[in-house]
Amino acid sequence: MFQKITLSMLLVAVVSCQKKESVEKDKIKIADWLIGNWENTSPDGTLTENWTKLNDSTFSGASYFIKGKDTLHFESIVLAQKGETLTYFATVKGQNDDKSVAFPSTAESDKQLVFENPKHDYPQKITYTIGANNTITAEATGNLQGKVTTERFIMVKK
Repeated sequence: MFQKITLSMLLVAVVSCQKKESVEKDKIKIADWLIGNWENTSPDGTLTENWTKLNDSTFSGASYFIKGKDTLHFESIVLAQKGETLTYFATVKGQNDDKSVAFPSTAESDKQLVFENPKHDYPQKITYTIGANNTITAEATGNLQGKVTTERFIMVKK
């Protein structure tokens, strides 16, 4: 009888661990629509974001803004799932001692991802929304020099 109870408890523990592991890796799947190359061209220049899947819990992104032959902005991004939380890690050369800034997700759906870090200087909120006709909208929102500001970029999948 003791062996049956022990075996049953062991089986429950193994099944529970397997389910938790799959749930942990499943959450990032909601962001699969980010994968690909995105672009916004305007008179000011070209904004490009490239997203790739590194593994079951991590996406890698690169965002850069080019005007003419000059790269005016470059940011490397990691979207990682740790436990039940998706976190957007942004690294901009020359800012924050070249260390990444973490923006944990505050909302996720199959159409929108919202990441926030109220302690960051700017932005405090980053939102990605999937749109019609192979588009995504990226928004950076926050308090910039005492004024609430939103920068919005609509990008088309290439």
